[in-house]
Amino acid sequence: MFFRFAFLFMLSLFTFGCAQNFYNIPRETYQKKVRTLGVAPLFVDGDSDIKHPEKDALVNLIKDANRINEKELIAQLKNTGAYFSVRLLDADAGQMFSALFSRREKRDDAGIIYNKYFFKTEEIRNIISKNDVDAVLLVTVNGLTKPDKIYASNLLSYLESDYNYLAMSAQILDADGNTLWEYPNFRQRSLTFPMFFALQYPDFDEAAANLSDRVDVKFKTIPGISKAFAKAEKSSVQSKAQVSTLYNLIFEDMVSMLKPEKNLFGGKKEEAKDVKPQTDPK
Repeated sequence: MFFRFAFLFMLSLFTFGCAQNFYNIPRETYQKKVRTLGVAPLFVDGDSDIKHPEKDALVNLIKDANRINEKELIAQLKNTGAYFSVRLLDADAGQMFSALFSRREKRDDAGIIYNKYFFKTEEIRNIISKNDVDAVLLVTVNGLTKPDKIYASNLLSYLESDYNYLAMSAQILDADGNTLWEYPNFRQRSLTFPMFFALQYPDFDEAAANLSDRVDVKFKTIPGISKAFAKAEKSSVQSKAQVSTLYNLIFEDMVSMLKPEKNLFGGKKEEAKDVKPQTDPK
């Protein structure tokens, strides 16, 4: 009985340890390999499953919001203390995405529906070499349609249907095109993948006003979406800065899976942003 208990205890420790390693390679290997992280400007995949009737206006809105909020992602990554340096790559997001994009696949893994992106290895290698970084983080805002159950405000009614969403997919790739880390991330016990923004909603109020059992699914208006994107909160890592609440929710979820068990370079984590890159001796 004692040996059985000891075995189960050790197994639980091993399982817990694995659940905390969100990388596709051993944590220690990643930490040694990626000291300087390049972050591409946030992409938007306009050819993905974005079904909004004013798609062009929506894509332009996302591009603008990406530019406004991407600095917050850089600041949060610096604040982890995991890197010597985190750099926002100086490039046009649309041009870079066009040059890198290879294909996308809509996947359903363990009940998590998402778009997985594949990029051209040679182009990745060139970008990493040109910018003198160890790996690059690519984040893509994309359209996704998936089944969901949405409740009315009174929580008494709901509608199960297919709804159109905006989601974010992300990967950290090395110069050989290997995926070192990805989002959504499946190396955890409780799998979750929060949607970035719901483009549609069930109009329970209209159905009630017309005494109808039919509830129509409608798209949110561009002005309404713009107001939702503009709703901001105080940055937790940038002094006197604001960040979109929508972006911050996803950024914090991503960065929580990239934090080391301890600050790798000493000092307080918020000081890590000021540590200058060091060159390894050849």
